[in-house]
Parts: sequence; structure tokens; C-alpha cells
Amino acid sequence: MSAACRADQRPNRPRAALYAAGAAVAALVLSACTSGGTSGGAGNSNYVSGKDGISTVAKGSRDAVPDLSGKTVDGKQLDIADYKGKVVVLNVWGSWCPPCRAETPNFVKVAKETAGQGVQFVGINTRDASTSLAKAFETEQKVTYPSLYDPTGKLMLRFKKGTLNPQTIPSTLVIDRDGKIAARTLQALSEDKLHEMLDPVLAEK
Repeated sequence: MSAACRADQRPNRPRAALYAAGAAVAALVLSACTSGGTSGGAGNSNYVSGKDGISTVAKGSRDAVPDLSGKTVDGKQLDIADYKGKVVVLNVWGSWCPPCRAETPNFVKVAKETAGQGVQFVGINTRDASTSLAKAFETEQKVTYPSLYDPTGKLMLRFKKGTLNPQTIPSTLVIDRDGKIAARTLQALSEDKLHEMLDPVLAEK
């Protein structure tokens, strides 16, 4: 038995301490589906870490998004380069991931709100054994934007080292109108935090 488990069995432990420990564990579980943490790995990626795990890149220092093309969950062909000139919100998710389930309604809502402002949402579905699992998730969550089907994570590995951590799902990138990565987070997002990432890039001229 771990020390933490033994500690939880102490009869005189204050109830407030138990609640605090429980809240800390819940926060960690909701931050990502795996133990990959919030780091994108090694590499000079020019990210400036901000509050609440959102990192940004100055306009003149951004890296271009790699080739992201292939079949979607629905079996259609998609190439993210076709969205150049729009601001793209790229969300990596899996139907097996509880934080993905928690954040998806926020993405669906903001995608609908910003569609007329030149914003395109795109998903990368990863580590789902079949498209049927991903389709069921999209139907349940009322997702209307497309997702590339990437069961083995090959698309994620195309990014410059230090951009994404394949072990940390969900992850989100905001890509500017020039097709360059402007912001990143490696955690689930509330509606407010999604706007915090998206709105400054959308306001750029």
C-alpha cells in the first residue's frame, strides 16, 4: 500500500485536508488523460509560458504547421493547408479520454460562435481503435467540425520537437492566418480559456 493510501486511513486526519487532497487529485486527472504532464518535450520551440498552462509565440518567431492531411473520421479527405487565411483551432482528442469529453462542449460552442469570423476548428483523433468509436463520440457531443483520424499518432510526430507531447491528451493549438502556430496548451480547456487562446490571434491584422 502506498504512503498516500496509508495516510488516508488515519482516523484523526482533518476532513479539510482530505478535501484538499481530493481536489488536487481531481485537478491532475482533468488536466490530461495521461501522465505526460504539461511539457511539450525538448527542443527550441519559442513558446513563452503564460498563466494556466497556455503558451504563446511572438508573431515573428512562429513555426509553420507541418503537413496535416489525410482521411477524416468520416472518411473524407482533409488538408489543413486548405484553411490558410483562416485562424485554425486544432484539438487533439480521443473518445477514451474523460477530459476530452469534458472540454468538447466548449469547443462545439465556440466553433459555432466564431465560424462567421474566419475561424475553423479541426480535430486530430488519436489512439481510437476504430473510426466507429470516434464517430459515436462526435455524434454524442454534437461535433460539426472535421477530425483527422490518426490512431497511431503519426500526425502528431510531424510537429517540431517540443510542440506537442503525444502522451498528453487533450492538447490544443491555435494556428494563425499564415499557417503558423501561435498558441498551445496541453490540458483540457474551459470556454473562457479557449477564448483566451483564440481571441488574441483572431484580433491580429
